[in-house]
Amino acid sequence: MTIVLASAESPAGHAARDYAVEEAKRRDADLLVFPVDGSSPDPAQFGYDRVSVQTPDERSKDAVGDLIDMTTRGDIEVVVVGVRRRSPVGKMFLGSSAQQIILESGVPVITVKPAQGEG
Repeated sequence: MTIVLASAESPAGHAARDYAVEEAKRRDADLLVFPVDGSSPDPAQFGYDRVSVQTPDERSKDAVGDLIDMTTRGDIEVVVVGVRRRSPVGKMFLGSSAQQIILESGVPVITVKPAQGEG
């Protein structure tokens, strides 16, 4: 099976990365890193030998939509995404990539917050 990491270069993204690696090891699963922020992650930085990177279609203007479409594949078990702390009003008025993934994913989503004071 495969775990998908919605990768982003942010404190929340780093927390999600660390969690996804540990979860992949625990489940003995492959880890597919999907950058939703335009970054280019290096699989060697994850410290896990079953990591691959898949980038959004270069013609696409919606990386999050590409990730959500990927969740319909039969081998995807779960998506891990980092979330930042926001006030209730901020949650109501400001959409986010994480929120879209949580609401539209075809598989369960694990959300990870950075440690207190990191983001």
